[in-house]
Amino acid sequence: MYRFFRSILFRIQPEAVHRMTVRLLRLLHFVPFARRLLRAVYTHRSPALEREVLGLKFPNPIGLAAGFDKDAEVYDMLGALGFGFVEIGTVTPKPQNGNPKPRCFRLPADRAIINRMGFNNRGVQQAVRNLRRRRPGLIVGGNIGKNTLTPNELAPSDYLKAFRALYDYVDYFVVNVSCPNVASLTALQSKASTVAILEPLKEFRQGQSDYRPILLKISPDLTPEQVDQMIEVADECKIDGIVATNTTTSREGLTTDRTRVLEIGRGGLSGRPLTERSCETVRYIHRKTEGRLPIIGVGGVMCAEDAEAMLEAGASLVQVYSGLVYEGPGFVKRICKRIEEAQR
Repeated sequence: MYRFFRSILFRIQPEAVHRMTVRLLRLLHFVPFARRLLRAVYTHRSPALEREVLGLKFPNPIGLAAGFDKDAEVYDMLGALGFGFVEIGTVTPKPQNGNPKPRCFRLPADRAIINRMGFNNRGVQQAVRNLRRRRPGLIVGGNIGKNTLTPNELAPSDYLKAFRALYDYVDYFVVNVSCPNVASLTALQSKASTVAILEPLKEFRQGQSDYRPILLKISPDLTPEQVDQMIEVADECKIDGIVATNTTTSREGLTTDRTRVLEIGRGGLSGRPLTERSCETVRYIHRKTEGRLPIIGVGGVMCAEDAEAMLEAGASLVQVYSGLVYEGPGFVKRICKRIEEAQR
């Protein structure tokens, strides 16, 4: 059924489809029993799927990656689609429009997406307003970044502002220093820059009554030596985990016509071309840390077997996004059933 709807939706510009989807989910807030009905259709529950990670109990290990619910508008309805957790954002201190449109492109031949959204969001205070009506029962993460116009030397202040504002409203944080769609952001993946961002967050957390785990999101384009540096940062700063990986700037191995790829231009690539690289990065981190550091595996999870491979590589939890676009709302349920069957 979804393949039929996908053939129609794929005729429409991706960002327009995203806006339509968010509006539909927002409308469902006002429909009696809509959330309960979605949960009955799309959620698969089983004790075998439960995970305790980062001091939090997840009903299943499959989450929605940041980028879909940027402003925390529909996280509860997304939770009804079977996700074990939902990550909002990327959220910045001030509202910003992001990069010029068009800025999101499908590559159906590669089951991939290229985007250069540029952290478009309504600012952290809007996210807080939306999260104040949050109901208990769904784990929500906050993905935070800096405003595009903030120079890198002032980036720690931006991350701290977003962190402080969201602290009482989310269950864990992801520090995004790896998005290729914000000017100069990936330069913050140097060891010194990353430590400068993380230390103020830790200091603020020490004065709070509740503990919020902090994870670092890294790029798939890092060399092994650079990944080692990020592991060193995680150890030295004593943060709680790593999210591997963000989108890639590589266009290697695409089957989409080269002229079309050149027309699209810059942006982060997600989907099937990222599957192997993301899984390799998760496996490498798991091996280097001897499994002591929780990892959220994300990037190229396009089928239930991909999610299973991520978990086998050492991921504690898995996130999807492009897979949801290509596979539809029943995607999470199919993954959960596969994981449960594998554990029998």
